Amino acid sequence: MDRVFLPAARAAFVKSLLMATLAFGTGSLVHAADAAHAPAAAKIDPAKGGSLYDTGDNARGLPACASCHGAGGNSTIVANPKLAGQVGTYLHKQLVDFTTPNRNQPVMTTYAKMLSEEEKQNIAAWLATQQPKQGAARNKDTLELGRKIYRGGIADRGVAACASCHGATGGGIPAQYPRLAGQHQDYTIAQLQAFKTNARNNSPQMGALAKRMSDDEMKAVADYIAGLK
Repeated sequence: MDRVFLPAARAAFVKSLLMATLAFGTGSLVHAADAAHAPAAAKIDPAKGGSLYDTGDNARGLPACASCHGAGGNSTIVANPKLAGQVGTYLHKQLVDFTTPNRNQPVMTTYAKMLSEEEKQNIAAWLATQQPKQGAARNKDTLELGRKIYRGGIADRGVAACASCHGATGGGIPAQYPRLAGQHQDYTIAQLQAFKTNARNNSPQMGALAKRMSDDEMKAVADYIAGLK
């Protein structure tokens, strides 16, 4: 019985393998085998991200992120963004973008290239868990203009309301648009200018909108955003 069954089973297996090869090509079989033996993706570890954020890595010449972005991501330097509570997927995307021509910034490009993919994920995940500190608007004379732009846009120039993407209170939309609430005025203005001049090219939507805004409108909406909570 064994002598009859085994050849038949082997023939059936060879036939099925041949059919699969004809249908999908040998490459599919190789890829399937590779996938079966591929190592599992590393689990995101916010604690490791927090440690690297706070201490850096002297062996690689990587400074602590906190030295520029503050404890817990609450920057006190107006040129450096507040990162606490930022959307994790957005932060990760920016760290990746800094390694490409789409967002070239001398300091961040240098350090982002030192980080592994896992480290980028961990830092972004940790910052997303931190509590942001509230900011404040400074110019009462432009507050109403800033409010109108943020909530209603500039209809005659096709500038969409900031709130339509970033939320009524500036909290952002996870995996799509960043948190803006409480961000430093100077930093927001600098980014709008960068989008306008194509110095920053990693968001076609923002590039198009910024080109339709005047400097005064940018300043007004940036000031309004700083007071959102």
